[in-house]
Amino acid sequence: MKNILFVFGAVVTLVLISNYLTKENIIPEDAIRIRVIANSDSKEDQELKLKVKDEVEDYMYEQLKNIDNVEQADTVIKNSISNIKNLISKYTQNYKIDYGMNFFPEKEYKGLVYEEGEYKSLVITLGNGLGKNWWCVLFPPLCLMEAEESTDVEYRSYVMDMIDKYMN
Repeated sequence: MKNILFVFGAVVTLVLISNYLTKENIIPEDAIRIRVIANSDSKEDQELKLKVKDEVEDYMYEQLKNIDNVEQADTVIKNSISNIKNLISKYTQNYKIDYGMNFFPEKEYKGLVYEEGEYKSLVITLGNGLGKNWWCVLFPPLCLMEAEESTDVEYRSYVMDMIDKYMN
């Protein structure tokens, strides 16, 4: 009987810890997101979205990799807008960039729900912006949507490590 109570207690503890981790803000409140919205869902437009995403993500990673607070990140991003425009212009002239508070729809990813709302973000809209989008967290660098190949345990551990690194 004691073993059953011990196992039950352990399961309850694990469930509570899991709920705490998933209900806790996995993305810190003062994070800065990035979103690239495709013109349409056509194969060509989705490929263009990914090319732009790759260019901007690589560039911004280099700009932000040694930044350790959101105020510095904000300044770096604002100062990088013209360079981001140059990167995108290699692929298309039909785009819009908005850096500030932008709407993000609810997203479920690996069992976690990211609430819809207005978030500080860099949004790149290609063409009419009617296609599927890609998003991640620009700062701290938690590009959650690209973690497809890791397991849930590795994913949550990575997220918590990054939050600890950049928010403490």
